[in-house]
Amino acid sequence: MTNTNINTLKPHVSINVTNIAESVEFYKSLFGIEPMKYIEGKSEVHSIVNETAGVPSEKTRVGYAKFDVENPPLNFVLNEVPHKAGGSLSHLGIQVATTDDVLKTRERWIESGLVTVDEMKVDCCYALQDKTWARDPDGNEWEVFVVLENTEPDGEACACGTKVDSAEISTSVCCTASSAADNIAQEKAACC
Repeated sequence: MTNTNINTLKPHVSINVTNIAESVEFYKSLFGIEPMKYIEGKSEVHSIVNETAGVPSEKTRVGYAKFDVENPPLNFVLNEVPHKAGGSLSHLGIQVATTDDVLKTRERWIESGLVTVDEMKVDCCYALQDKTWARDPDGNEWEVFVVLENTEPDGEACACGTKVDSAEISTSVCCTASSAADNIAQEKAACC
């Protein structure tokens, strides 16, 4: 017997990061909130139960952060573990209702110090979209997008724009309106 009346609260995404502190700062800017739980990496924890029983209790904890995002509803977790940048993840995104919502999010990201790249009226992922992109310290790309209309495929499904380039990006706010980065993989020298 299956129950089709499941009360789903929100999706959960957990990603591996190489530096918990840098990633927490990025995601605070991206989501505009503080993490609800934040454990700095390589901190020591002791178990009172183990100590009372005479068992060694000292353990090194790995870095961890949990963001309980309300809009859009998302349980988002960072785990500090060694891994290769980029991994097998393509990209992450937040779908919004209007182009104005895309632009408002982009402005908040810029005010928070993130480097962004816009793709307006781009035919990507089988849809005409307006979007803006940012990249976290481990190379995970985030888009905020609105679907303007569904389209037929004209090329690869998600090979849109030049943003999917694994070069290092500048996270410093050095770009001005006249010298803005045109690619979130822009090298520091090209931007500043």
